[in-house]
Amino acid sequence: MKQIRFAALLSMLALLSSVSALARDKNQHSVEISDFVQVGGTQLKPGSYEVEWQGTGPEVQVNFVRDGKTVATVPGTLKTNDAQVHQDEIVTDTSSANTKTLKEIDFGRNKESLVFEQSGM
Repeated sequence: MKQIRFAALLSMLALLSSVSALARDKNQHSVEISDFVQVGGTQLKPGSYEVEWQGTGPEVQVNFVRDGKTVATVPGTLKTNDAQVHQDEIVTDTSSANTKTLKEIDFGRNKESLVFEQSGM
């Protein structure tokens, strides 16, 4: 009887450790985008988004999810900053055609940021 309990406990621990390892590789943060911005080939509307990426970087694929649907997937670079910012910071660039392009997201209370390639500017 003790062997069965031990085997069951060991199996549960193995399962939980593999689930936590998978969860650790998936990162996400909620961000509020206040203006229309271009990222990759997609224009994001103002609003709340879940920004998700897999892995530890530096090169990652970033998903922008709104209302449970992925609205854009773009390549990004995950960077570690020396200083923490106290709130999320959205960094944009404005082109000569008055189009705002998403350049970087600094995550508040973390030392992480996502940087996006500028194309066609």
